[in-house]
Amino acid sequence: MIIIALIKKLARKIINLFKAETIYINEINSYSQAGEDAILSFLFKDKKIDKINYLDLGTNTPDDCNNTYTFYKNGSKGVCVEADVSLIPVIKNKRPNDVVINAGVSVSELNEAPLYVFNIKGLNTFDSLEAQNRVASGKYSITEIVNVPLVKINNLIANNFNSFPDLLSIDIEGLDLLVLESLDFDNYPIPVICVETCQYSENHIRPKDISIARFLTSKGYELYADTYINSIFVNKNWFYLNK
Repeated sequence: MIIIALIKKLARKIINLFKAETIYINEINSYSQAGEDAILSFLFKDKKIDKINYLDLGTNTPDDCNNTYTFYKNGSKGVCVEADVSLIPVIKNKRPNDVVINAGVSVSELNEAPLYVFNIKGLNTFDSLEAQNRVASGKYSITEIVNVPLVKINNLIANNFNSFPDLLSIDIEGLDLLVLESLDFDNYPIPVICVETCQYSENHIRPKDISIARFLTSKGYELYADTYINSIFVNKNWFYLNK
């Protein structure tokens, strides 16, 4: 009886090892900051959409903490917009099939604006007040201030898409709401918008910016998922359309 019990125990361990290996093989590689691309992939697959086109505002590192790289690897294409010129060669090298634009996104009539470049690239911003707050923390410093050309989001869409992107991923450090407010939702009812909705913080506690959710709700969107860092909104007319 003891031998039989030991054999059964050994068999269970072997079965569990195979199960663990199967789970590992089926894991989705995420390149986003908090798994947003895995959620987005599920959303589009649930809508039976294999390939998408995307507009990535604030691409930064093209394959790390990025919401669209998973789609690029799976054969989708889009437009990457990045203000920091030093990151443009990296983006083009990693994503040669994407359109890569070195510019900031304008919310005014200005043709260019100063970009505050930090010693950590993910902190770069056009928002002078936001830049001052980050310097005041004592942890980060501005390495340079450079003038960067500006483009409007509506022009980006009109010039690079047949209609409008399936996905808008936006992370432009403090200007996200202003850019969304400038978007022509009547002509460009983008199905899915992933946007940073937490405020800058020096620790893991990041207050949420509810103004973005309030605005997108007023434009016919609803919250699909939230990772605390980013929120994913769906256009209700698109989401509830049975296809």
